[in-house]
Amino acid sequence: MPIDSTEIQASFHDLQQEATLLAGSLSNLEQRVTTYHHLYRDSGGNHIFPLIASHGALWAKGYFQFGAKLGRILSLQYFFDSDKRQRQLESLAAFADAFREINRLVCVDTYTNYHLVKRFGETPELLEVLSPEILTALGRVHWARKNGQQLAETEKRSVFRAHFLNEQNNVVGPSVKDAMAAIDWNLIEMIAIRPMVRFSYFPVQKTFWFRNFTNREERINKGMKAFDIGSQFGWEDVEAKLAEYQTLPQEFFTNSISHFDDIKSDVLGAV
Repeated sequence: MPIDSTEIQASFHDLQQEATLLAGSLSNLEQRVTTYHHLYRDSGGNHIFPLIASHGALWAKGYFQFGAKLGRILSLQYFFDSDKRQRQLESLAAFADAFREINRLVCVDTYTNYHLVKRFGETPELLEVLSPEILTALGRVHWARKNGQQLAETEKRSVFRAHFLNEQNNVVGPSVKDAMAAIDWNLIEMIAIRPMVRFSYFPVQKTFWFRNFTNREERINKGMKAFDIGSQFGWEDVEAKLAEYQTLPQEFFTNSISHFDDIKSDVLGAV
């Protein structure tokens, strides 16, 4: 029996609201990563995108801390112009917040889409709010989850690519240039556009050096390489490597499912 359009729209709206609360504020990184990780675990380890997104969020914390320190040092060149120094530091802070907002929006989108397909299944009516690629990808994830099976690595990669491209097209791409535009400081902009990315599960000798982070194709190329490195390393080990950022609480590692349930209860119960 076809699902009523009103029911789909209402569920989509409700899940977006729930996801927005669970993704937390810009600074609530631990809660956001816990929400990402919940999707990975709930999928039976078949949905790799939120696991790698967790690494991206945790890496970014250290990256922005380094950027803030560097900014304070470089701002000393404006020691005798306190107003300009303040403006430059504020533009750097705005840039960091813009990237945190990107990560928050990706978390909201990923959670909403996952649970929408979990609720309704791979029904064509969901194409009102989801792309065909995302619906097909999540259909495979939920089929595997319900049957207690692991997707082949090629299928996991296909699911990851569908989500990565979706976020690049709908969230990341449109926002990255705006984030860069927030920097009113040429020297910092030159540094920001060429980040050095190294997730904790990368081999010691492996680092992603970006030539231009605003370049969509370069982001896609390195995103897929991040998946391939994780696939070779092993997803259980990639998950364990979340501890190396020294950001998540012990409760997360003791029982991540219970930890997420506690957060969800607190956050949604406060509404």
